[in-house]
Amino acid sequence: MPWNNQGNNSGGPWGNGNGSNSGGSGPWGGGNREPNKQNPPDFEKIISDFKSGFGSKFPKGGNSFKFFSTIFLILLILWGITGFYRVNPQQQGVVLRFGEWVRTTSPGLHYHFPFPVERVLKPDVTRDNRLEIGFRDIAGRSASRRDIVDESQMITGDENIVDIDFVVFWRIADAGAYLFNLAEPDDTIKVAAEAVMREIIGQTAIQTVLTEGRQNVQTSVRQKLQELLDEHKAGVRVREVQLLAVDPPADVIDAFNDVQRARQDRDRLKNEAEAFRNDIVPRARGEAARLIAESEAYREEVVNRAKGDASRFDQVYKAYESDKDVTRERIYIETIEEVFGNIEKIIIDEEGSSVIPYLPLKELGKNNNSTSGVN
Repeated sequence: MPWNNQGNNSGGPWGNGNGSNSGGSGPWGGGNREPNKQNPPDFEKIISDFKSGFGSKFPKGGNSFKFFSTIFLILLILWGITGFYRVNPQQQGVVLRFGEWVRTTSPGLHYHFPFPVERVLKPDVTRDNRLEIGFRDIAGRSASRRDIVDESQMITGDENIVDIDFVVFWRIADAGAYLFNLAEPDDTIKVAAEAVMREIIGQTAIQTVLTEGRQNVQTSVRQKLQELLDEHKAGVRVREVQLLAVDPPADVIDAFNDVQRARQDRDRLKNEAEAFRNDIVPRARGEAARLIAESEAYREEVVNRAKGDASRFDQVYKAYESDKDVTRERIYIETIEEVFGNIEKIIIDEEGSSVIPYLPLKELGKNNNSTSGVN
């Protein structure tokens, strides 16, 4: 062998195999070792020292059973104490028995079988969870959003496309149902909210969604989403649905704005026409009512005058039948009085030779009235 020729008659790479002083007897050396190297530990000696040191402290015979029973009982009590747990006011306790949900506990101090028989999950049920659909906040800032086209674009009831970004705020109502009735509750809530929003938008015209119908859309989506989650026993309570942005798609927003301006002009002209109508129609109705009232008054006046004249004629005729001469003379006098009552008169004698002077009372009365009016 090659190593036999390397001097000192070592007999191998680990020294002489006969255990002589010339070399070691194996890979860790032989009987003669260098002074700076340690010998391997003696495990048998260590075990015997442990038995001799601690064996005397354990009781012998029947006392050993009592001792171990006491130790076991103490350990059992300590293990049982670990079953107490406290649920904070903002939490619900979900007790699992070998991984199976058995009950849900309210806030306070409770007890369950210690681990590994039962364990408790304590999710927070008072925190508002925010679910974003149609966009994602960049670095947590709502002012800078990244649009998710696949989620935001929806078809309206009048076959238009609208881009909607909205958020859903929800809380855990039943922690056990939330954790175990749905495999992925957060994703399920998101898919359900998007589906409900598409259903409501698909039944609403785009103009309604963009203007006065936003509040109705939010209310309808919240109610229908809650009904859908309750149907699947999700253990979730939807608190609010908010529409953050409702706009036409970016590709057609300029044309849509033109349409909106045209509609605004139409509404403005319509309002002006309504105002003019509201002004002119009542005025015309008032004028018509005035003319009708005057006509009715004139009719009543003419009819009453005619009835009075007819009644007077009947009375004159009856008087004429009773005394014709007196009645004829009276009619003559009244007629002459009516004819000559308002004309200028000159009195002359029977022969016509001279004018009889008379006192001009009428002219004097006119002069007096004019004089008093000037004063």
